[in-house]
Amino acid sequence: MGERGQDVAASQKRFLAPFHGEALDVPPIWLMRQAGRYLPEYRATRAEAGDFLTLCYTPKLAAEVTLQPIRRYGFDAAILFSDILVVPDALGQGVRFVEGEGPRLDPIRSAEGLAQLDAGAAVAKFDIVAETVARLKQDLPRETALIGFCGAPWTVATYMVQGQGSADQTEARLWAYRDPEGFQALIDLLVASSIDYLDRQVRAGADCLQIFDSWAGSLPDDEFDRWVVGPTREIRDAIRELHPSIPVIGFPRGAGPTAVWYVSETGVDGIGCDTATPPFIMSEAFDEEDVVVQGNLDPLLLVAGGSRLDERVDEILDLMRGKRFIFNLGHGIVPQTPPENVAQLVARVRAGA
Repeated sequence: MGERGQDVAASQKRFLAPFHGEALDVPPIWLMRQAGRYLPEYRATRAEAGDFLTLCYTPKLAAEVTLQPIRRYGFDAAILFSDILVVPDALGQGVRFVEGEGPRLDPIRSAEGLAQLDAGAAVAKFDIVAETVARLKQDLPRETALIGFCGAPWTVATYMVQGQGSADQTEARLWAYRDPEGFQALIDLLVASSIDYLDRQVRAGADCLQIFDSWAGSLPDDEFDRWVVGPTREIRDAIRELHPSIPVIGFPRGAGPTAVWYVSETGVDGIGCDTATPPFIMSEAFDEEDVVVQGNLDPLLLVAGGSRLDERVDEILDLMRGKRFIFNLGHGIVPQTPPENVAQLVARVRAGA
C-alpha cells in the first residue's frame, strides 16, 4: 500500500479505509461477537442486567458491553451490542432467551399470525437501540469505527417461523414452498422494518452496517435468489439512497460458490466469508467485484490458540496481501474462547505486515 495508503488511513478510521479503495499493509481487525460471554466483564454486566433482552434495551449497559472489547484489544471497529431478534421482538412477536437453550419465539406460520405484528410499534424499541448507538458515538475512541447491523430477512424469518434456531430451517422452507405469496408478506415486512432499523442506527452515528444471513446456506439456488439475494438488494438499495457514504457488509454464511453472485446481485460493499471459504478463494474469487473481503478464521482455532493460530493468521495475511481486506472470524467468537488468545490474534495480525 505504501505511504499514501497509510496517510489516508490516518486521516480517517482505519476500518473504513478499504471501503475507500485502500489495501492496507496491516488490515483492520474486528471480530464477530467480540462483546460476549468469553469476557468476564461482559458476564458481570449481563448479571447486572438480569436477562438478555433487558441488556439489549438498556442503552447504558449495551454501550458498556460494546466498549469492553475495545478497551481490552483496541479493535479497529466496535459492533453495536444487540441481537438480530430485536426486529421480531419490536414488531410484537413474543421473544425470550432461555439460559442454556437460546432464543424462543411464539411461532408465526400463517397470515393470521402475521396480522398480529405491528410495524408502527417497532419504532419505540428501534429508538432505544439508536440511543445506544448515540452513546457509543460519543464514548468510542475517535479512531474506532462503529458498525450497526441487522439480521437478514431470510435468517430472521427462519427464527420467527420455527420458533427457535434449527438445523435445517424446515418450517420456513416449507412455508416458502407451499405458500410463497404468504411467506413473501413476512419477508416484505422484515425488509421494510430492517431498512427503518438500519436508517435509525446510521442517523444515530453508525459508520458501517452489516447484514447477518446466518442461514443463507440452507437454500437451493432459486430459493437463495428469491429469499436471500432479493431482500438484501432491497435493503442495500434503500440504504444507499438514504445514506450514500455508508458501506454495507453482507454475511451470507454457507453461501459457498454463490457468494460471488450474491455480491454482484446485491451491491454490498463488503462480503463476510465464513470458515468454509478457503483463503485462496477469498483472495481470487472476488477480484472482478468492487468489494471489500472480510473473514474467515475458524473460531475454534481461536479457542485452541498456540502456534497453529499464528500459522493460520500468517497464511491468511499472506494470501490477502495487497487486497482490500478486513481480518475477522468466519463466524462469532464462542464462549469458551480464552481472552488471552484474542490478544494473541490481534498482536499477530498487527505484526504480520
